[in-house]
Amino acid sequence: MKKFLCLILCGLLCFPSGMTGKKKGHYEPLFGKKYASYAVTSSSLKGATFYLVSGHGGSDPGCIGKYRGKELHEDEYAYDIILRLGRELMKRGAKVHFIIQDAKDGIRDQAILNNSKRETCMGKAIPLNQIARLQQRCDAVNRMYRKDKSSYKRAVFIHVDSRARNNQTDVYFYHAPGSSKGKRLAREIQRTFRAKYDRHQPNRGFDGTVSERNLFVLRNTTPVAVFLEVGNIQNAQDQKRLVIADNRQALANWITLAIEKDYRKR
Repeated sequence: MKKFLCLILCGLLCFPSGMTGKKKGHYEPLFGKKYASYAVTSSSLKGATFYLVSGHGGSDPGCIGKYRGKELHEDEYAYDIILRLGRELMKRGAKVHFIIQDAKDGIRDQAILNNSKRETCMGKAIPLNQIARLQQRCDAVNRMYRKDKSSYKRAVFIHVDSRARNNQTDVYFYHAPGSSKGKRLAREIQRTFRAKYDRHQPNRGFDGTVSERNLFVLRNTTPVAVFLEVGNIQNAQDQKRLVIADNRQALANWITLAIEKDYRKR
């Protein structure tokens, strides 16, 4: 009952992920021992390619929040959500590039995700300098983009925001200025999230916005891209969206569902 209440409070109800941990022919070490094995359960994203980028990493933890006397580091939660998203996409037949990687930390089910500085940009040390750090991941995305033959290639950036403690936010979305396909994907994710809230919490509503923004990573990467801020790391209610593993999985599930819808429109 306590966990169910937490799910209601943070505004996410998730669905079973179907993760069993048994080997069924597909294996990705980045997911960690428990989740490394996965089954391809459909071909709904066969032929699609994704470049998944979690914010910050290495010596830069990003935003830091406090939860029950412990620190929550943005890079750890963004990375866990990215891994979960990538796994769902791969289960549907997609090709996925994880731009930020941690050789040890796979998908984790703990509430408090311990911080580390092991993250790399596809094996390369992440610079602390902001511009160098962002340029490095943009270069990695663009390098993979040039090699991939898919006609549907999308980049997804996931971050956690930091605002005043009393500022509760829904997940919100950015796309590059002038990107009609980026806007379409962002709108699809927004609609999917709103539909899930309307179904499970009809009186709550969903206020996550879509807007264009001239962010460095959106401006300097080649594929169509969407940038998500998944909550305010300082807000007690938004923190539940992060610390409850089922909620992190729900984010991945819902984004995947929206991507499937967008892929059918290609």
